[in-house]
Amino acid sequence: MEITLEAVEKVMEQTGVDYRAAKEALTKTDGNVDEAIKLISPDTIDIGEEAKAAVEKLKRKVEEGNVDRIQIRKGEEIVLSVPVNVGIVGGIIGLAAAPWALIAGSVAAFGLGCKLEVVKKDGTTDEIK
Repeated sequence: MEITLEAVEKVMEQTGVDYRAAKEALTKTDGNVDEAIKLISPDTIDIGEEAKAAVEKLKRKVEEGNVDRIQIRKGEEIVLSVPVNVGIVGGIIGLAAAPWALIAGSVAAFGLGCKLEVVKKDGTTDEIK
């Protein structure tokens, strides 16, 4: 079993662990990168469907009107804030594809600990669940 630097770097990149932890996981899994990642992050789940559902709810909320911006919060910190303006809103269709992809990607990247919110023109916020 040969553990390459590329394999160690891939495990480090995917999991955020240091070199030693990545190499140890690869050693335990006979150099299998995917298994090493699973070993380090056993509780990782795919939230792709949840992100899609949240974005669909968000689109409906924006189509109703009175939305000034869309925010993603992790705890008390705002990690993404996208203004909803005439340039982004395309009439009845809603927002352009790029902002939706950005929002869905952010929800997936930050995981279950994030909240998707709409900020209304009067400054109040509604959480999208």
